Amino acid sequence: MSEIMESPLKPMPAADASTNERDIAALQAYLEANNGIRGLDILEPGDVRHAVELFRRDGFVVIADVLDSAQVEILANGCAAVAGDILALDEGRRGNRGSHRYSFGGSSLTRSQLHRPEWQMLLDVPVVHEVVSAIFGSPDYVLRAASGDFCLPGAVEYQPLHSDVGDWRDKTTTPFSAFHDPRGQVTVRDLPCPYVCVNFLPQDVTRLNGPTRQIPGTQHSRTRIPTLEEEPEWMRLSTVCPAPAGAIMVRDVRAWHGGTPNVSDAIRSIPNLEFYAPWFREPIVPGISYADYKRLSEHAQRIVRHCVADSSETLVTGPTLRAP
Repeated sequence: MSEIMESPLKPMPAADASTNERDIAALQAYLEANNGIRGLDILEPGDVRHAVELFRRDGFVVIADVLDSAQVEILANGCAAVAGDILALDEGRRGNRGSHRYSFGGSSLTRSQLHRPEWQMLLDVPVVHEVVSAIFGSPDYVLRAASGDFCLPGAVEYQPLHSDVGDWRDKTTTPFSAFHDPRGQVTVRDLPCPYVCVNFLPQDVTRLNGPTRQIPGTQHSRTRIPTLEEEPEWMRLSTVCPAPAGAIMVRDVRAWHGGTPNVSDAIRSIPNLEFYAPWFREPIVPGISYADYKRLSEHAQRIVRHCVADSSETLVTGPTLRAP
């Protein structure tokens, strides 16, 4: 492989501005030419059976045209407002998921954005209910949280590959984990999918604006996840793009995934809803007040019932860089 094909995926050097501009330009050209999963399937909303098949095979699936233009605009404006509040706390853009990279949940005092009407709107999207019910084989799933992430232009580093759920080890290191086999024979990776994340796209996801990289078929893998230094180049290019605004990406959170450089000129946001299977529970932090809960639809009330603050309590919301 030639030097120009190899070097753009190495860490950016701490050099002068002109050198960094040259490095970023090289990275932009490389990603534009090479980034993205080849032959990525993007389904239509009515193809639920195929969506479940791809989800079970790859650990994720993309479905287009789930949100209409009005919903996309509402969600984009909501993400921009929340991001603005978070960025006001971080002038240096250090982020809380890496430089220039932020979690919507990890930047909220409730570890969720469920108190926001834009995220509440997502609870009643019919396609989401159809697909999540089909994945779990039941409509009796529950919401864990309403979160997601965003990255800014200038996020030039790769986030290490990781998984969003693991086995319980102890109450200090794994306070939000629950599954434990004392025999040491079964891990959470051996189970049917226990935990689904649905990301919503309020803008196009391109080869340059920080698409999520997903490593297909790793949701059941017990292999140690490679570090950034060990990760082969094909994994860094295994990104879910291009994908259109209004689409959803449905993920088995056990599958290996990570953030990638945003070398565009705009923020990339992927708000989400996170769901537990009917038979699976881990600790859930209240994310919506009782008064707001009562204003939700019957369907939304049913799936968020474990996320509601007690009617006697005041839910304290607001931005933070380090969620409690």
